[in-house]
Amino acid sequence: MSRILVVDDEPQIVRALGIHLRARGYEVATASDGAEALQAAAARVPDLVILDLGLPDLDGVDVITGLRGWSSVPILVLSGRADSVDKVDAFDAGADDYVTKPFGMDELLARLRAMLRRNAPAGEQPTVEFGDVRVDLAATRVTVRGEEVRLTPTEWRLLELLVRHPGKLISQRQILDQVWGPGYESAQGNLRLYIAQLRRKLEAEPSRPQHLRTEPGMGYRFEP
Repeated sequence: MSRILVVDDEPQIVRALGIHLRARGYEVATASDGAEALQAAAARVPDLVILDLGLPDLDGVDVITGLRGWSSVPILVLSGRADSVDKVDAFDAGADDYVTKPFGMDELLARLRAMLRRNAPAGEQPTVEFGDVRVDLAATRVTVRGEEVRLTPTEWRLLELLVRHPGKLISQRQILDQVWGPGYESAQGNLRLYIAQLRRKLEAEPSRPQHLRTEPGMGYRFEP
């Protein structure tokens, strides 16, 4: 039974989430503010956190930062803030997904299940396959329909970062920091260029990518 920590100061949302989650076999813990959430997570680590950003004591981004200081627990942000800046801040702090209020319960539960599946314990996956592409992470080798495709070192680092986090949106800032390093935080043009190059080499229809997906204004996501 997965344990879900719901952090929101709106009682009706906490109640609705609790009913739906328990009906599907999840164990539910709740917190109405940031301090209570951090205490609850430390006392018994949840399998996933559903977190509102607009809390009465701490900003939700600060709660994410606090959790990320010691835990890799999946964090699903549930917020009325629809601005892309708020989303980017949440992802940069360590959130794994973001749903804007008002939300559909079915979509929320589907995202929750996907996050739990991705976080399930498993051995290191040596290869990743999508479409006609096979990525051998151990051998740093990529093939398309069995034919090897040459990638530059930067293309490989970018592809490796994305495929190691399937389904997770990775912000432009995170990618630039991890692939290019400090000092390249504003080099979005470089990132767009390399994404386009990877799509030309790996996507069946580069102009309509199915696997190396753009989230406008936020970042990129690898969909197997």
